[in-house]
Amino acid sequence: MLAHQAPSAGAGLTSGGPSAARAAKVSLALLLLINLFNYIDRYILAAVLPLIGEEVLPKGDPNSDAKLGLLTTAFLVSYMVTAPVFGWLGDRVPRWGLVGVGVILWSLASGASGLVVEIDRSLAAAGYGVLSAYTALLITRMFIGIGEGAYGPVAPALISDLFPVERRGMVMAWFYMAIPVGSAVGFALGGYIGSHFGWRWAFYAVVPPGVLLGIWCFLRPEPPRGAADPVGQVKRRMSIADVLVLARTPSYVLNVAGMTLMTFALGGVAAWMPYYVVTFRKAASLPDATMTFGAITVVAGLIATLSGGWIADRLQTRIPGAYLLVSGFAMLLGFPLFLAVLVTPFPWCWGVIFAALLCLFFNTGPSNTAIANVVHPGLRATAFAICIFVIHALGDAISPPLIGFVSDRTGNNMNAGFALVSVAVLGSAVCWLWGSRHLARDRARLDSPIPLTPPGGGFQGPAVP
Repeated sequence: MLAHQAPSAGAGLTSGGPSAARAAKVSLALLLLINLFNYIDRYILAAVLPLIGEEVLPKGDPNSDAKLGLLTTAFLVSYMVTAPVFGWLGDRVPRWGLVGVGVILWSLASGASGLVVEIDRSLAAAGYGVLSAYTALLITRMFIGIGEGAYGPVAPALISDLFPVERRGMVMAWFYMAIPVGSAVGFALGGYIGSHFGWRWAFYAVVPPGVLLGIWCFLRPEPPRGAADPVGQVKRRMSIADVLVLARTPSYVLNVAGMTLMTFALGGVAAWMPYYVVTFRKAASLPDATMTFGAITVVAGLIATLSGGWIADRLQTRIPGAYLLVSGFAMLLGFPLFLAVLVTPFPWCWGVIFAALLCLFFNTGPSNTAIANVVHPGLRATAFAICIFVIHALGDAISPPLIGFVSDRTGNNMNAGFALVSVAVLGSAVCWLWGSRHLARDRARLDSPIPLTPPGGGFQGPAVP
């Protein structure tokens, strides 16, 4: 049987006085900075991709675009495959150590990305021509994915143990604010450094701050699992039977389904929007389209992410299922807006794109908070890891080629391809609104002195002293 303390609903580091509250804020600031560099590292590659192709790939390579695209795929696959492994570890070992190792690993791998040409030349000079510069770059991108896999599922679980339920939505919103901001900074920083100092230095520049942030992680105190939840500190390890409870928790399953469809939509928009504006709509030059879309993404992402977390926190004390209701209604509003993008003339269409992206980013804080709120503290890292795997495997890993496939089969009609985005947006709204009906009940089950489980069992296993 689970052994429990009996903290109040507002328990956690933030209830231990000013020093504990300050420690929680410092930890949040560190995680936010790491998440910012996480997305900077991801998008530096996109900013310098043309420069890399000119030097790393043979002249006239007929598969150059596919090979360059594979660099992103290599990162994404290694990230989503290793995330469940580190999620499992994150529920069993000190989490700050995992985060520190992951940050240092991906920072060093980013630096190694800038050395691939020198590595290739050194091996060739020594008579070992088996590892091309492109292959070496592919390997370094995979290691970046492994490093981020150690961080992605663990960080939100840490945040959940630092802040109580009533503040968690806004805190998660601040954490995920790094997605639009870090992406834009990575693209801008990579473009500037690459054009002025060469593409190698774009990768070298992120190594020192990343390593320092990783070292800082080893100095942070480990919060007890469940310290900010009524269920109290977890006194035992979770079993495979416990993990299966996730599949029988309706709000978790429907939430992950909604997040997968949202990720499908966002991945498709991010990959194709500049091409859509320039080539299909012929509304702007590539530099103008990229700059305008980037600015819109940052502003919309920042406003929507913080607003979504704030509003969901205010509503959750009065409306059952508020976190998923907020997410669902935002996407319901986004559905006609994405359809309007397909027919609105430019430059007015930029305003519609901005409004549609507001709806798309609005759910970021609330949907992730909903996962933390219905999953036992001893399973949170695993739950986030499973979510990461599913949303990428069935979301942004397949939406860009699928949108391109539909466009090709309809006579290069990108509107037909983008219609898939609207369908995904509507589907995510349905999943979240449906899931909101189960959220309060799943949360109440978790808050019971001895957590009740859905029909069929779960939370079984020997107690750990």
